[in-house]
Amino acid sequence: MDKRYFPESELIINNDGSCFHLHLRSEQLADRIILVGDPARVNTVASHFDTRECEVSNREFHTITGTYKGKRITVQSTGIGCDNIDIVINELDTLANIDYTTREERDEHRTLTMVRIGTCGGLQPFTPTGSFIASVKSIGYDGLLNYYAGRNVVCDIEMEKAFREHMQWNPILGSPYVSISDEELINQVAGEDMVRGYTISCGGFYGPQGRELRADIVDPKVDKIESFEYDGMKICNFEMESSAVAGLATLLGHRAMTCCMVIANRYAKKMNTEYKNSIDTLINKVLDRI
Repeated sequence: MDKRYFPESELIINNDGSCFHLHLRSEQLADRIILVGDPARVNTVASHFDTRECEVSNREFHTITGTYKGKRITVQSTGIGCDNIDIVINELDTLANIDYTTREERDEHRTLTMVRIGTCGGLQPFTPTGSFIASVKSIGYDGLLNYYAGRNVVCDIEMEKAFREHMQWNPILGSPYVSISDEELINQVAGEDMVRGYTISCGGFYGPQGRELRADIVDPKVDKIESFEYDGMKICNFEMESSAVAGLATLLGHRAMTCCMVIANRYAKKMNTEYKNSIDTLINKVLDRI
């Protein structure tokens, strides 16, 4: 069988042999990857490393690869939103599974393990500020995975249907999808001290999450989100990336999950703006467990 070939317009390679947006080369990428939104948080994670071998920055994409307790780890910033996750996951996969010299798929698939560390808004009374939430499944409001042919294979179709019915879903908003985190990785990282539940990934911070400022929104329905239950679990939080992380990674044959610290509780209407002083605890847990 002929190997799949990727032309210049589809796989864009910089003159130094790095991928187009991340500016990384294949040899600079570890099999264990921590994803963070904020480029500055890359330094926070890497401050725990025992050694550093490379550091690369381009736009919002900041990367450091090093070692932590004998494990080679890459920490990669994504910026905010599922559109950026589309760039990051696809380019990381090309580094792992495409030969940049021949522009062909490699003979053997390289599986990456990716854990996103982020912040979120809690939606339940049992997720107060400071809680750590592991996203078992993520409901994507962003629509990203709907552009990929294999989305039905890697998504929970029955849960999608139940969610649409419960929410009396307005079709003008596009079709939500439900991506599934790697079960083994969830057990490995979440342990016994993280809340496990469902997450909603939104295409924005204000209107899509039901925040109404000067612009009226179509239909917040935050109370209906809080009451949704499926297979004994509830929707625990809002954030903006987990659906694309789990969905795209699974589609491409990788292991992925998201864990977030709650910095605002929409149920209690509480907010912690000093969260940067306490998220280090979550970072340490992930580094030890990845």
